[in-house]
Amino acid sequence: MKNLTKRFVELSDLYDKHIHDQSERRFVVECDGEKAGLVELVEINHVHRRAEFQIIISPDYQGKGLASRAAKLAMDYGFTVLNLYKLYLIVDKENEKAIHIYRKLGFMVEGELIHEFFINGQYRNTIRMCIFQQQYLAEHKTSGPNLLQPTAQ
Repeated sequence: MKNLTKRFVELSDLYDKHIHDQSERRFVVECDGEKAGLVELVEINHVHRRAEFQIIISPDYQGKGLASRAAKLAMDYGFTVLNLYKLYLIVDKENEKAIHIYRKLGFMVEGELIHEFFINGQYRNTIRMCIFQQQYLAEHKTSGPNLLQPTAQ
């Protein structure tokens, strides 16, 4: 019983640490009640008003438009709720499918990072892409009540 109590306290401490962690937000992507992926805003910096954007969709659910819809919801959250100025991401230079989706979402290339990751026995180059709050909100205005308002320049 003492060991169980100790594990509960450790789990509670871990939960408390992350529930109040202001540097990351995670959203589960679901499709027909099944977990299909994850969208994250990490390295959230409230001083500089930026965060790294990450998304992963299970291969079983790719090609159904989930990535674009989930990305837009996370971007809405980042730009309107968190009032971020900039979202950025890092993608393998050879991942043309992902780069195409990111461009459609409004991300633009900032630069190339040389030998950024070591994967499958070799170093890989990556591209850093970004989108700004004002640009995103201007492109995603709705004809109804505008819930997306730029909050700062």
